[in-house]
Amino acid sequence: MLLAVLTAQSLYGLAVAGPGQTLPYTGLVALYSVAAHAPSPARRLCGALTLAIVFPSVALNTGEVRELVFSLMVFTAAYGFGRFTDTRQAYTRAVEDRARQLEVTRRIEAEQAAARERARIAREMHDILSHAVSLMIVQAEAGPVAVRTAPERAEAVFDAISETGRDAMVQLRRMLGVLRENEQRPGAPRTPQPALADLPGLVERVRGSGLEVTSTVTGPERRLPQDTGSAAYRIMQEALTNTVKHAAATTAGVLLAYGENTLTVSVTDDGRGGRTGSGTGHGLVGIRERAAAHGGSARTGPGPGGRGFRVDVTLPLVPVTSPAEMGS
Repeated sequence: MLLAVLTAQSLYGLAVAGPGQTLPYTGLVALYSVAAHAPSPARRLCGALTLAIVFPSVALNTGEVRELVFSLMVFTAAYGFGRFTDTRQAYTRAVEDRARQLEVTRRIEAEQAAARERARIAREMHDILSHAVSLMIVQAEAGPVAVRTAPERAEAVFDAISETGRDAMVQLRRMLGVLRENEQRPGAPRTPQPALADLPGLVERVRGSGLEVTSTVTGPERRLPQDTGSAAYRIMQEALTNTVKHAAATTAGVLLAYGENTLTVSVTDDGRGGRTGSGTGHGLVGIRERAAAHGGSARTGPGPGGRGFRVDVTLPLVPVTSPAEMGS
């Protein structure tokens, strides 16, 4: 179109005896379009050709310097505005591409976060239900024997079953309540989990199944982050659940060892050993996953002297800053 306009204007000026010079608006629009949309070689060629035609066109019209300067200025401005439009469109496309990439990245990160959250909830549900159901099964199996041999113990067995069930229901309601609260308030905290302060209650519930459990704490006790305390509690809960379900043990020992920068959790029993966790292997796998999620490590194997089974988990300790320290 630019070449057609320039050709028509040249023919008009040279061959047609018309009333003065033609108006340059069509040439300006065409040059602007070339500068904005044409590839680089064609754009440069057309721009140079247009400027070259300006000189003879002015010479054939008035030949004044003022007209030459004006013509060069307006055609150069048209070309410059075309290049500016092309640059702006390229920038807009780049911003849109970047926005699409960020949206894809955000979606992937959201899916990964959802997967991690599902895995965390699955571990919590497994720990709660596996622990409670295992204790209830053991106690229920002992109930008929107690009724026949020691009726005075039967009532305690059934009380222990109901207490274990009620405790599991309380924990499940608390977890589901937190999930519902987070659906309504996305910024709400997600981890009102048990802590090491709840360990005595866990030990007592396991003792109710007939397993003699001892609890030992070494090192200077100190305040732990909520996540670390909850992880240690859940690890001990899962290890004791495995002992009740699979070990055929009579005694078990729980050890909490506070080191300078680590917390070691050990659960040892005198059972038959050699187990791999619950039926599908989720027990010990869950312990390892929970330890790894908190930057720690887990080791399992035979107990002291090759007897029984032992679970050792080491969790790193992060200093907890109190509100008063934060304010100072």
